[in-house]
Amino acid sequence: MDLDERIARRRSARQGRSVVVDRTDLSPVVHRSDPVGRGPVLEQLLDVLEPVFDGELPSPIAVVGPAGSGTSAIVTALFGALNERLSESTRAIGTTTRAGSTEPVTWFVYVDGRRVESAFAFYRAVLSVISTEPVPESGVGTDELRERLGERVARPDRRAVVAIDHHDEPETLSYDRVCELLEPLSDSVSTVAVGQRAPDDWSDDHPTVPVPAYRHHELVDVITDRASTGLAAGVLDHEPIREVAMWADGNAHDALAALFGAAVLATADGSERIETEHLETARADVPDDGVHLDRVLALSETRQRVLLDLVAVDSTDRPIREVAAEIADRSSLTAGTVKRFLYELADRGVIERVPLPANGSGRRPSSVVPRFPTIAFRALGPVRDDDDADETGEGSVASESGSETR
Repeated sequence: MDLDERIARRRSARQGRSVVVDRTDLSPVVHRSDPVGRGPVLEQLLDVLEPVFDGELPSPIAVVGPAGSGTSAIVTALFGALNERLSESTRAIGTTTRAGSTEPVTWFVYVDGRRVESAFAFYRAVLSVISTEPVPESGVGTDELRERLGERVARPDRRAVVAIDHHDEPETLSYDRVCELLEPLSDSVSTVAVGQRAPDDWSDDHPTVPVPAYRHHELVDVITDRASTGLAAGVLDHEPIREVAMWADGNAHDALAALFGAAVLATADGSERIETEHLETARADVPDDGVHLDRVLALSETRQRVLLDLVAVDSTDRPIREVAAEIADRSSLTAGTVKRFLYELADRGVIERVPLPANGSGRRPSSVVPRFPTIAFRALGPVRDDDDADETGEGSVASESGSETR
């Protein structure tokens, strides 16, 4: 973003007396194209990817870091930049030699394991990057998509590096499964495993790029960068930013979730500034060792709506059966279906079962509580059919900049 655009956006926001200038820039699930404070890690990753600059495939790579360290942001940013320089779309500009041959083409494909759960979806995700033609969503089989992928990389001067993110989370496509799906193309495709740990039985011969948690000053820079484009001028002082960074303890997701939540609360209050009470409430809404908000937003819309209703009702010290019945009354689902969803989401770790005091000789009851930032989720999740979102201010923040992209 250039300086003129920054000034125009700030001026527009102040004229409208709005806390939020750009909701997307504040979102904890949106990555910058140039990650702040991650230059050394980008250099390490470029080191192990260096064979691509000689037209060769790198060995399999693992990018490993704790929650909120920016592993996804690093890989998506670097792959986007590399595609601009080494993919076929760049070659089409004019790299044909006098002899008529072209330079090697390397595609860099980022696959989000949270949103790709089948072989069909995986092949389609890869083809959507490397194919010059639209990739059908239905009407073709998995085998046909695999054949199309094979045709794209069949020439000796074409290859692809495929990153599978979140491979180590529950219910996502595992790294081993990705390797199985790409095995017929192994001569033309290499892989990058992105997650909080390396794949099981990871070979010592394969490089691992460690991504450390953000240091305090780095996280201050991350928050400041987001606030500078996402919030209106004068809305938030520097000292609260330092306090949020200290509290988040190296986790950028938690810091940005708290910042976003505070902006939601300030907007709901009609305040022209983010006050201390907004930040304190927003920080308290981000669970310790909680679930990344994007994991929740990757769920089906039906499950997200169940979670929206869970957040809206008072589930404290109430058995799951009772909570499920109230959620069912607010939706078209049966109490049995809601109860099943709640148990399933608890098994996934999205919500947590909390034992309640025993009330007899039967099975001990339990309640459920969210393990994700609920204020940000209500603003970024599906729109409710009633007016609850507008009453709490999430609707007004969500309207600041339209839909978001990852």
